[in-house]
Amino acid sequence: MSHQSIPPDAFPATFGQSTELSSVALGGKIVKVSDEFFAEAFHLLVVEPAPSLKGQFGPNGALYSGWETRRHNPTFDWCIIRLGTTGTIVGFDIDTSHFNGNEAPGVSVDALLAPNSDSEPDLTNATWIEILPKVPLGPSSRHFFKIPETTRFNYVKLNMYPDGGIARFRVYGHVAPVQPDEDSVSFDMAHVFAGGRVVYTSDQHFGVGSNLTLPGRGKDMSDGWETKRSRQQGHKDWVIIQLRVGATGRVQVAEIDTANFKGNFPESCELHGCYMAEGNVPPSDSELWVPVLSRVKLGPHRRQFFQLETNPEDVFNHVKLTIYPDGGIKRVRIIGTRGAGGLDTAAIVSGEGLVDTGTEQVSARNVGRIVNDVTKAKVIPVLPLTHEAFAPYGQVIQAYGDHAAAPRGTKITPANGGTAAKFHKLALVRASYPEGVGATSGLSVYRCQPVSVVNGRVRLGVLERHPYTNQAFVPMGGGGIEGDDAIKDPGRRYLVVVALNGRDDGPDLKSVRAFVASAGQGVVYGTGIWHQPMTVLDKAMDFTCVETQIGNGEQADCEVVEMDEVVELQL
Repeated sequence: MSHQSIPPDAFPATFGQSTELSSVALGGKIVKVSDEFFAEAFHLLVVEPAPSLKGQFGPNGALYSGWETRRHNPTFDWCIIRLGTTGTIVGFDIDTSHFNGNEAPGVSVDALLAPNSDSEPDLTNATWIEILPKVPLGPSSRHFFKIPETTRFNYVKLNMYPDGGIARFRVYGHVAPVQPDEDSVSFDMAHVFAGGRVVYTSDQHFGVGSNLTLPGRGKDMSDGWETKRSRQQGHKDWVIIQLRVGATGRVQVAEIDTANFKGNFPESCELHGCYMAEGNVPPSDSELWVPVLSRVKLGPHRRQFFQLETNPEDVFNHVKLTIYPDGGIKRVRIIGTRGAGGLDTAAIVSGEGLVDTGTEQVSARNVGRIVNDVTKAKVIPVLPLTHEAFAPYGQVIQAYGDHAAAPRGTKITPANGGTAAKFHKLALVRASYPEGVGATSGLSVYRCQPVSVVNGRVRLGVLERHPYTNQAFVPMGGGGIEGDDAIKDPGRRYLVVVALNGRDDGPDLKSVRAFVASAGQGVVYGTGIWHQPMTVLDKAMDFTCVETQIGNGEQADCEVVEMDEVVELQL
């Protein structure tokens, strides 16, 4: 097979829009190796550049961050690597950093497409296909090789002639997308395994944009997208993600994950979408970009879910995330369908585990069947309750195990002799009754029975509001459970459904948002905010209600409207 040696300064142009298929972040793994006497082969796939270990020695000799074999091999050494996902291959980075005098003089690369199975197959005697012929290497340097794009493979074998050391080995190519068979099934369209990829970034000084589409939530700030600090008024950074969805991608929910970014998360963000022919991407300031998420505040170190503002006819295959003014984000998930189907939000909150579809490994959130509703109801996805998404409607009352994850400005002090932490004034009790009516604030208790759930949906029948006061609901019991574990815990969930006031002084149905809250979260509905009466799931729950009433509540500050349009909440 032909190949071309690429100078280091041509790397961005040559491999900038490809994916590192061998990366451990995708699940790349060393399967078998002929010898690793001096340095173990797992170093080949380590994300970080190879450090110098000069002067350090172990039982077998000098230490190196790389793969190093014994001397005097009469044939050659080899290492078999399972790629993180099946894909086509376009090139390699073969790095001999810090190997000088003991570097591998030459290498070749073979590839194989093997059936997936529960156990790793023995590929020692498999029929391999050479995709990079034997090429020479030099000491302590990176070697880039471009090859014509191959067919699909999921294993590669690095052959080293005859022996020696290699610091890092990276395989670049394009993912073979794994997507649901049916257009009505929701999945993460930005996920790298679904074929999503970052095509442009304004800046990636501390962390590269391609990390945004990786599986999982990573390990620290190094595996997210992080821009340098801006010093200019009105600065913003942006990243463009191509969705591999054909011609009918309909986006519905965005997840912005700021895991590990505690003091350097963006202040806010917004999302735009567009549809362009393959290989064409409009400039970041083009009028072709359609807003799908108005600018929203972001918080530190957590998953944040936002319902996107789209129309049924909107079709996108690119999204642009803009952050203000700068900062770091761990992952971006764009949940939607290839067709006009609804959204299975259970797949969104189900976690980050991997499931085996029989042909590929796919994120669990990418699998979920949509129930088609013959009533053609307006369907609102139910998303996990977070401070940022709920901010236009009121406040979320909760504690944070990691204090750095609390909303910025939250005062936190030790309490109870150091056995507790106090989160001060997460919400204030407010009232605007006319003077002299005798309104007082107090505590009431609501005992709520579980609502009926049919085919994963709850019918929204009425909305109410309180024009003169805000109203807090705090679950009684079940505290101390946070995040995804709380949301999945049976008997500890309730729905929070809200809407802004419309032009006709009634609920604006375009602004309806639905959230699922845990028993460790309370909510405060802002004054005049339309909301569904307390709606619990699974089991009965008690709530303490903090409210301001006239007298004993005979003159209720409450307006109730019944829904004319059929609106259903998709769990």
